[in-house]
Amino acid sequence: MDFSTSPHSPITHLRYVAVAVPDYAAAVEFNGGVWGLRRVADDRKVSFFAAAGSAEQYILRVRYSPEKRLDLIAFGAENAASVDALAERLIAAGVRVDREPGALDTPGGGYGFRFFDPEGRLIEVSCYVEQRTARLLEPRESIPRRLSHVVINSTDIAATKAFYERYLGFRLSDWLEDHMCFLRTRVDHHILAISSGPHVALNHISFEMRGIDEYMRGSGRLIRHGNDPLWGPGRHGAGDNTFTYFLDPGGNVVEYTTELEKIHDDASWVPRRFEATPEAADQWGTGGLITDAMIPAMFNEPDKGLWTPSPI
Repeated sequence: MDFSTSPHSPITHLRYVAVAVPDYAAAVEFNGGVWGLRRVADDRKVSFFAAAGSAEQYILRVRYSPEKRLDLIAFGAENAASVDALAERLIAAGVRVDREPGALDTPGGGYGFRFFDPEGRLIEVSCYVEQRTARLLEPRESIPRRLSHVVINSTDIAATKAFYERYLGFRLSDWLEDHMCFLRTRVDHHILAISSGPHVALNHISFEMRGIDEYMRGSGRLIRHGNDPLWGPGRHGAGDNTFTYFLDPGGNVVEYTTELEKIHDDASWVPRRFEATPEAADQWGTGGLITDAMIPAMFNEPDKGLWTPSPI
């Protein structure tokens, strides 16, 4: 089945992002400390971090590795039938599968499989993962509520976009000129965005805050702890979401955001094209122009984990 012509995607949401870094201790301290996540499990230099407001077992996985890499991006699916059908279609299309559908042995269990996208990123799709108890964040509680979205760098944005549309049912929400596209599967404006880059790499991981006040307080907390923003605070045009970007100890860009645009009438939505003007990049004008530090940081280093299974 070609999902690009189907009104329904088997993908429900972004479940977690997994990274590997050489300075594991610093990454654990940062994410479980000033960034505001909760370390819920660890095993052999692998740590799992949850967000207080999310029912996901974890939204970020950090693993020690001598070489920095993106381990995998994990998406949720509705049920086992969706997982199996998606795996069958990908195998029939010649997509390289890393793990056949089966029981998962990571926290929360579940049922899923893993495959490589056309540029060698490892992708997991799963269902029936046991949920943890989430809670409503209190006013002024400036910690991440959930995972918002992930952005990847591609050397062939058109082909990568086409793969996620055709085989995973993602839909185009908007373009930033011709070098960045925003993709959705449900009402969130994007859970995945693809940016044109000089090499395949992770661009950034975005975490959603409770509201504007909590987003600003969280941004301020990072600044007070000596983490100068790469860019922001500000408000984007595409997605209409707030942004403050920071560099984590592993050299990956992470973002606090809130109020990402919702698309409730999927059938009538017409993708827009935003120009790369200061006004479109930052509606508020508070973040200034994209900084010289932000550009190389979001390009990141070439991913050394392409076409390589994750050991966890």
